[in-house]
Amino acid sequence: MRKVAVIGGGTMGNGIAHVFAMQGIPVHLAEMNRELADKALAAIERNLERMVGKEKIDAARKKRTLEHITTFTDVAESVEGVDLVVEAVPENFELKKKVFSQIDQAAPEAAIFASNTSSISITRLAATTSRPGQFIGMHFFNPVPVMKLVEVVRGLDTSDRTVQIVEQMAERLEKTPVEVADYPGFVSNRVLMPMINEAIYCVYEGVADPEDVDAVMKLGMAHPMGPLRLADFIGLDVCLDILHVLHDGFKDPKYRPCPLLVKMVDAGKLGDKSGEGFYTYD
Repeated sequence: MRKVAVIGGGTMGNGIAHVFAMQGIPVHLAEMNRELADKALAAIERNLERMVGKEKIDAARKKRTLEHITTFTDVAESVEGVDLVVEAVPENFELKKKVFSQIDQAAPEAAIFASNTSSISITRLAATTSRPGQFIGMHFFNPVPVMKLVEVVRGLDTSDRTVQIVEQMAERLEKTPVEVADYPGFVSNRVLMPMINEAIYCVYEGVADPEDVDAVMKLGMAHPMGPLRLADFIGLDVCLDILHVLHDGFKDPKYRPCPLLVKMVDAGKLGDKSGEGFYTYD
């Protein structure tokens, strides 16, 4: 893997670009416009500066990392000459399908495509391209520079070689790859989202306030962060999207989103990114 493209410079995309560049791998980071591209690069620089402040890296490594990132506003141009493309756009199938259509036409024939989707079928996404054998899920976790897990999702047609290459790449990034099969929510969100949804039901039904629900899970279950604080951190809109994928995929009412979650998303109370969710933020 001599060069990588990351499509999408949001929270996950800039984090993914960050960890590739830190390992000396040239990264093409693509966003929709120059303003968003500059914003993504500024976020990476802030996170690197935080690492310098904590003495995890020195200023020279920060400088080298930034030098390995080139931003683009044209997806087709960004994937020219790369060996791996990691898609990190919002959790919407039609949007991802559109992006992969552009990538498929412009990327080298041997390039591997990876989606950072947290719940959408890898098999379904792969089928929108001409290379399902070279298509895989590479699900990073937020914050990407800190979290060690990469959920490696094998689609129906993903080749053994693709899995091997991606797992080796994850290890090169100092991550731990865990291979899972392609079912809605994979393992992480199939287990996590029902817990978050049930915590929201506890608030909805008046069982306890958000602070108390989180306190029970932190103090009684040794969770580092309560489920409602975690939902705010993830984004309540993202949680709702994943629950819809689980509900549609399994047709099981246990995945039905809590009405309170739906109402909060409709109101624009999305958590950290909007300044208000189950908690309020500066």
